Amino acid sequence: MAASEVPIDGFCDPAFEPVREAFRENFDQFDEVGASVALRIHGRQVLDLWGGWRDEEKTRLWEKDTLVNCYSVGKGITAILVLALVGQRRLDPDQPMAAVWPEFAAAGKEKVTLRQILAHQGGLPALREELPDKALSDWRRITTALAAQEPFWEPGTAHGYHVNTHGFLTGEMARRASGAPSFRRALRDVLTQPLEAEFHIGLPLYAHCLCADIIGGTARPIDIAHARDFVAPPSGDAATDEMKFKAYFNPPAITGQGVINSSWWRSLQIPSTNGHATARAVTRIYAAALDGSLFPQSVLDDACTPQVDGLDRILDRPTRFGLGFQLAQDSRPIGPNARTFGHFGYGGSLGFADPDTGLAFAYVMNRPGERWQSPRAGALIDAAYACL
Repeated sequence: MAASEVPIDGFCDPAFEPVREAFRENFDQFDEVGASVALRIHGRQVLDLWGGWRDEEKTRLWEKDTLVNCYSVGKGITAILVLALVGQRRLDPDQPMAAVWPEFAAAGKEKVTLRQILAHQGGLPALREELPDKALSDWRRITTALAAQEPFWEPGTAHGYHVNTHGFLTGEMARRASGAPSFRRALRDVLTQPLEAEFHIGLPLYAHCLCADIIGGTARPIDIAHARDFVAPPSGDAATDEMKFKAYFNPPAITGQGVINSSWWRSLQIPSTNGHATARAVTRIYAAALDGSLFPQSVLDDACTPQVDGLDRILDRPTRFGLGFQLAQDSRPIGPNARTFGHFGYGGSLGFADPDTGLAFAYVMNRPGERWQSPRAGALIDAAYACL
């Protein structure tokens, strides 16, 4: 089907017409199936587009309120929740985790700080205890296991992407500091409800009918042997290989492989992995992170400052993190400006903000590309900056 025949709807300020064109061309040139993209400049919505289909068969249109799993975009949203609580003086990045979460002091972690956890320095990129998939329905079981375990490395001496544990660690701190009975409630009460943002971690039942299906990739059933070879091929260091494998597949379904379109998965609270959102919602949250309504400028400046920059023990490539955010680097740019902060999701979904231009950007879709890379996201970013 030609790009001109793909159903696209929404709002676009005439000054950002090139972004609309790039969005349309993604369907023609890069096999987009369904997606939404949104932009705010200094808080003003200048673009909110959606188009394509919610399913592989192309029978259900993508609509204004369509939600889709956006993977690690949720890490950035959870970081903003934590920083909002820092702005309210209910959390402090430099306090020991154990000051809020006493059980976390076990196994020599009594001095580990929230800052170290936010920057992926905590040495807890995976659960050591092998857990079944049903444990994913039990927030307390996951967080209790993390609190009790010994770090894989001395916290603060190195960093490694906490693929799935990051959201449980930061999310439990947010839950306790907010006084909420669940992480889902903390996210709603502190962030999404005040901002009227359609971002959910632990999707309520009424919203399941709004979801787009993920196509390919993690929608396919898992082959554990192939998965192990992919994420942790034998390196000669069995302990490191096991750590890397568990980071992605303990419990086996923690990344959503084979279950990502199920009601069970959508209802879980896995902040690092299963946020469901519109692009509009992600830009509302990032715009609020820029405008001072959630936390003061000093907190934002701290969050945008690199905390770690170098070889990542999980990904085996250089990564750069601020306080819970991915920061721009040559190998993975997020626009042209160094202070840009945000988070990619598997396959190319993305939410970020740029303090230098006042831009808040989000792109979410249902056909992921190769892991984090996506020419579709890149085309939209390039077009957005060309309009500024």
